[in-house]
Amino acid sequence: MSSNLIELECSACGKKYDASVEQHLCTCGKPLLARYDLKHAAGTFTFETLKDRPRTMWRYAEVLPDDPPVSLGEGMTPLVHAKRLGASMTCGTGYLENLYVKDEGLNPTGSFKARGMSAAVTRAKGLGVKALAAPTAGNAGGALAAYAAAAGIPAVIVMPADTPSANVMECQAFGAKVVKLNGLISDCGKYVAEHKDREGWYDVSTLKEPYRVEGKKTMGYELWEQFGGKLPHVIFYPTGGGVGLIGMCKAFDELQGMGRIASERPRMVAVQAEGCAPIVKAWEAHQSSAQFFPNAATIASGLRVPGPLGDQLILRMLRQTKGTAIAVTDKEMLHAGRELASLEGIFAAPEGAATVVAARILAASGWIKPYETVVLFNTGTGYKYSEAWQKALQA
Repeated sequence: MSSNLIELECSACGKKYDASVEQHLCTCGKPLLARYDLKHAAGTFTFETLKDRPRTMWRYAEVLPDDPPVSLGEGMTPLVHAKRLGASMTCGTGYLENLYVKDEGLNPTGSFKARGMSAAVTRAKGLGVKALAAPTAGNAGGALAAYAAAAGIPAVIVMPADTPSANVMECQAFGAKVVKLNGLISDCGKYVAEHKDREGWYDVSTLKEPYRVEGKKTMGYELWEQFGGKLPHVIFYPTGGGVGLIGMCKAFDELQGMGRIASERPRMVAVQAEGCAPIVKAWEAHQSSAQFFPNAATIASGLRVPGPLGDQLILRMLRQTKGTAIAVTDKEMLHAGRELASLEGIFAAPEGAATVVAARILAASGWIKPYETVVLFNTGTGYKYSEAWQKALQA
């Protein structure tokens, strides 16, 4: 365990928990977040010390669990200056000159989920866990199966029957037990919750343990490092469970706590699919929590999360950063994905392509200024979505 990791704290009621033993949700039912001794961490966390560290997310050791990392080389993904795509986006009297794509599809197992699972499995192994289990709509399952295999711990992956075949095959190849259910990720989550105690599973569901968010937050640290100690003005993030958005905001708070940045924050934009947009609906209604989204349906399987556990955290962070939430259609995603691929050579997951649509809309409305630095997150590789892309390219 990190010598800087002090405790776990409830994100809602503030109750404190012992980080040296297995913990999941607070007694109030809300997620726990890891808290560090940031003043102590600041002593060794500098640009100079980072220069000599491994090019993985574990370079940020001061603010991660201190167990021996279960790593496949995740993190330090490219930040691509998307000049041609930016030039195609009208923005007031100009265009988006400083548009970047953070390409998380180049992580192990092809998505940003590798970060969260590396941290979660690392800590689970440190706690002596005997078996891991998680519901998944796609990429999280493959990532858990891979890191469980690397750690030598059995894994059970519970997924909707219509999960993309690439995700099913990789889980099976990594040796995980795959359970397919007719239903949504919320139904898979119920299955894990009902079976975990009897089966002795450690539940790695989104935000039901405190360390996936720790891995995801490293995306925020990387932006700070890649932009030379500054942060962009706007971040577009595809939001299903929203752990990446929550994690990056946590990273920015920690950077401020270590004296590495001041109080400035990027405006966070949660991008969802019109067929599953609980955060957007709550945002537009000025609510502090989201309602379960009925009949959720989208080709972007990572966005098909009808009842995100982190809804209150996501909405709070959108408000605090003066951000917004926006929904786009599947058709728009697929069109934008072809555009991103043909203009910039990045073959994105539909979730990542959704951010292109959202950026174009907010640029045209004047919400983004031409001089602002804007980052779009492509959370996964398009190669995992062959069925969706096949239909799009035939259309």
